Amino acid sequence: MKLPSILSKNGSVKDATPAGEVTSTSGAKCSIFGVRHLQCFLLFCGLSVSYALRVNLSVAIVAMTDKAATNPNFDEFDWTEKTKSLVLSSFFWGYVVTQVPAGHLAHKFGGKLMLLMGNFVCSLLTVLTPICARLGDWQLVCALRVIMGLSQGFLFPSTHTILSKWAPVEERGTLGTYSYSGAQFGTVVMLATSGIMASSSMGWPSIFYISGGVGLVWSVAFFIWGASSPSECRLISAEEKKLIETSIGSDSANEHSSTPTKTPWLKFFTSVPFLVLALTHCTHNWGFWTLLTEIPSYMKNILNMDIKSNALLSALPYAAMFLMCFVFSTIQAQLSKRKCIPLSVSRKLFNSIGHWIPMITLICLGYVSANNTNMAIVLLTITVGINGATYLGFQVNHIDLSPNFAGILMGITNCAANMMGIIAPLIVGLIVTNEKDPDQWRIIFFIAAGFYFVGNLLFVVFGKTEVQPWNDAQPLHSTAKRNSTFVESQH
Repeated sequence: MKLPSILSKNGSVKDATPAGEVTSTSGAKCSIFGVRHLQCFLLFCGLSVSYALRVNLSVAIVAMTDKAATNPNFDEFDWTEKTKSLVLSSFFWGYVVTQVPAGHLAHKFGGKLMLLMGNFVCSLLTVLTPICARLGDWQLVCALRVIMGLSQGFLFPSTHTILSKWAPVEERGTLGTYSYSGAQFGTVVMLATSGIMASSSMGWPSIFYISGGVGLVWSVAFFIWGASSPSECRLISAEEKKLIETSIGSDSANEHSSTPTKTPWLKFFTSVPFLVLALTHCTHNWGFWTLLTEIPSYMKNILNMDIKSNALLSALPYAAMFLMCFVFSTIQAQLSKRKCIPLSVSRKLFNSIGHWIPMITLICLGYVSANNTNMAIVLLTITVGINGATYLGFQVNHIDLSPNFAGILMGITNCAANMMGIIAPLIVGLIVTNEKDPDQWRIIFFIAAGFYFVGNLLFVVFGKTEVQPWNDAQPLHSTAKRNSTFVESQH
C-alpha cells in the first residue's frame, strides 16, 4: 500500500492544521466539530454512565444498612462489615474475567455492539438491584454485581477499538482524553448527588433507578447514533471519512472483508514495547487502587477524619482529575500545533507527569501529621488530579502500537492491571496490622510510590509509539500480507 502523500520523509504529518482541523491529501478540512467528535461525546457519556453504575453501591450501601442516616421509610439490611466488603468487591470478580475475551470480540464484531450490550445489561441490572435486594438479600445482590462486572469488562476494550477507528493520528491523544474523562465525570456526579437522592422521598432505591435509567437512555442514543467505524456511519461526510481513513491508513477493502484475521497472540507476548506497556498499566493501577481503597481508612485512623462522610469531599479528587484532563489535553494540543516535540516524547512526558508527581505527593502524604488535615486533602487531590496526564501517556499507547488490535491489547493489560486492584489491598492488610500506626501506613505509600517510579521509568526507557510489525496480521487461510493500516504522526 502506498503511503499517503501527507507524510514527510521522517513520517511526520505535514498538513495538520491548528484549531482542531486536519487537512487530507485532497486538501479537504474537517470542521472543529465533526461526526468523530459526536462519537467521542457518546463514548464520554457511556463511560460516565458506566462509572456511575460502578460506584453507586459504595454510597447506597451506607443508606441500605443504616436507614437512620437518610430516609428511614425504606428497607434496612443487617449486613456485617465483612458482608459489605464482599458485596462491594464482587463487581471486580466478573470485571477481570471478560477483559481479554472482550477485546477479541470487539475486534471481531465491532466495538459498538460490545459496548452497547455491556452497558445495556449493566444498566438493566442496576434498575433491578433494589428488588433483588429485597428478594434475595446480599447473596442475590452479590450475584447481580458479578454479572454487572462481567458486562462492564467490555467497556475499555470496546472503547479502545472504537477510538482506533475514529481518531485521526493527529487527534488521538485529545479525543482519547475527552472520551475517557467521562469516567471521572460519572464518579463525581454519582458521589456528589447520591446523598441527595438517598435522602429524598424516593430513598436509597432512587440511586439505582436514576443511574440505571440514564444508562438505558444512553443505550438507545448509542444504538441510533453510535458506529464502530466511519465506514459504518451514515452521518459522516465523505470529506471527514476520507480524512480519518487517510490519517490512520484504513484500507476500506480490508475493513469490509468478511475474511477473519489471525490474532498474533504469541507476538503480543514477545513484543518488548507491549510488555512494557502492560507493566506500566499494572504499576499505575497498583498506585491508583491503593489510593482509592485505602486512603479513606488512612484518613479515618491516622488523621481522625472520615472522608466518606462528606460526599462532596469524596468527589473532590476526581473532580480535579476531570478538570486536569482538559488542562493536559490543551497543553498537548498546543505542543502538537507548534510541532514542539515528537509523539514519543509527548507520550513519555505526560506519563511522567501523571506518575512521578503523584509519586512525590504520596511520599509527602505519609508524613502529614494528624493535626494537618487540610494539607492531606490538598495532597490527595493533587495525587489523583495529576493522574489525568496518563490519558495522554500509556493509556492511549495501545492504539499507537497496533490500531488493528488496540481493543485486544487493552483487554490484556487491563485484565492484568485490575489484578493489582485485588492484590494491593491484600498487601495493605498484611503490612498494616495496626491501623493507628503511621509508620506502617508510610510503608504502604512508599510501596505505591515505588511502583509509580519503576513503571514510568520502564515506559520512558523502553516504551515505543511506532506501529508494530504484527499489527498487519494475515487473513486466515491466506499467505498474502495485509496492507499497512497505520500512519505514524510526530507532533
